[in-house]
Amino acid sequence: MCNKRFFQTARHLDHLQKGKSVRLIIPPATTSKYPISHQGISNLHIKTRPTDSTKQILSPKSENNSYFCRKFDIMTKAETTNEKSTQVSDSNDKKNNLTLKDWAMEDRPREKLIAKGKKELSNAELIAILIGSGSVGQSAVDLAKEILNSNDNNLSLLSRQGIKELTRDFKGMGEAKAVTIIAALELGYRMLTENIGRREYYIKDSLTLFNYISPSLIDLPVEEFWAIYLNARNKVLFKQRISIGGITDTPVDVRRIFATALEKNAVSIAVAHNHPTGHLSPSKEDKNLTCRILDAGKILNIQLRDHIIVGIGDNNQPDYFSFYDNGLI
Repeated sequence: MCNKRFFQTARHLDHLQKGKSVRLIIPPATTSKYPISHQGISNLHIKTRPTDSTKQILSPKSENNSYFCRKFDIMTKAETTNEKSTQVSDSNDKKNNLTLKDWAMEDRPREKLIAKGKKELSNAELIAILIGSGSVGQSAVDLAKEILNSNDNNLSLLSRQGIKELTRDFKGMGEAKAVTIIAALELGYRMLTENIGRREYYIKDSLTLFNYISPSLIDLPVEEFWAIYLNARNKVLFKQRISIGGITDTPVDVRRIFATALEKNAVSIAVAHNHPTGHLSPSKEDKNLTCRILDAGKILNIQLRDHIIVGIGDNNQPDYFSFYDNGLI
């Protein structure tokens, strides 16, 4: 560091404190009597010149009447302008990046739910309550909107995301927040399937079949094939997952479908599978499988009422393709 006498003077210099370049011109007599080192001060430059060649800008007197002569680098007008514009920008950023605490009380998700009820909140606001906080410069609501936008504002698509995807793709999304979102969506799914399972259900057409089986298929990352067994009044007796496959197909054992149908005394069956990619058009393999099930059912006198493919429609909402409605059964 500098000699104590010199440091007591230099520490009051605004430019030195702010990290600006400072050049000191010291008379030889001063440096010989008061050794000066700039070690530890990277922006301090010391140069020795004869006293008569220096311009004394500030000359605080020491106890022995020696003087320190200093000369400073002057900031250009452009540097000053840049510093002011940076300060204005920082001020604007703070206004644009308000946290939830800066919002009006009635606009905060938790307070809005308490005051107006859960139905008044958007999906983003409900998710914001789950995650609790956002990240630097981003509120919890903004983070929730970003998550929904990346999933086409579709909760079914969001429910397919795992902890790894959520924590990797979104800044400020840690494991705890990701687990909270996944758990909440799973509870919603279980509530839906629980309500269906507690009451008698009748398959009247392709839509009622879709409403019944879609909770089991809509958000899966791989293909699954299910069979639904019906009595003479089309009441659901039992449903069974026949197979689990990959992203593009799943192997189906037709014998297993009809073994359970005989066991449950089913008069007819309906089958369904999903397309994880979302598209609804049946493949050649889907059509061939449907024909095999039809032929086996005719031998056993068990009717195939419909085969539906569950996926995502043009409106980015869960939808289906019915073989019966399209004249393929």
